Amino acid sequence: MLIAMLSIHLASLPAAVVAFTGCAAYGALHSWLASLPAKAFARRVFGTSADRFYRLAFNIVGTITLLPLLAFTAWQPGSLLYRIPSPIAYLFVAGQAAALAVIGFGLLQTGVWHFLGVRQLAGADGPPRLIADGLYRYVRHPLYSAGFVFLWLTPVMTSTLLALFACLSLYLYIGSVFEERRLVAEFGPAYQDYRGRVPRLLPRLRPLRSDGRDSAPPAA
Repeated sequence: MLIAMLSIHLASLPAAVVAFTGCAAYGALHSWLASLPAKAFARRVFGTSADRFYRLAFNIVGTITLLPLLAFTAWQPGSLLYRIPSPIAYLFVAGQAAALAVIGFGLLQTGVWHFLGVRQLAGADGPPRLIADGLYRYVRHPLYSAGFVFLWLTPVMTSTLLALFACLSLYLYIGSVFEERRLVAEFGPAYQDYRGRVPRLLPRLRPLRSDGRDSAPPAA
């Protein structure tokens, strides 16, 4: 029985490798497009108008290049690793729904049209603003934190999904590193101060107050 199960997992290994490799290529492309050198290159090629359409083009390219990876995962799911039984599975799904709600709230807080790049394209986007309230009082990257929760609360896990989720998790963490480099370059000491007081991905027990200070009373 054990040998048969091992044979099944080994047979599904190529699909998992393809999923991980494809995700790594996607993450490398996406991270480079989000970097300051890529944006500077776009400005050299297209001029200052690149600032208006870059975010929208970035999202379109990211969506189009992700679709083949998702299609492959559906086509080659690999072997079943586990299936969470009900009613515990309902708790997992509820956790995923909560993660989606956090993502939705985070997008509303930062501006959905700004996130999509529509405001920049229309020339209606104002100067950049450092957001340190709402969800950002708890973690510096709440959308990424919610993404981790959504991925790993999936109640049915296959070998291909495991490889994909492992790669996506690595991508989210590396993406937060690249994003922070951009934010430091954009906001300077203000973001460095914020980064020193708020954790990256795991929420703090004592959130910052709306004025950016620690909500705990000073020690006696």
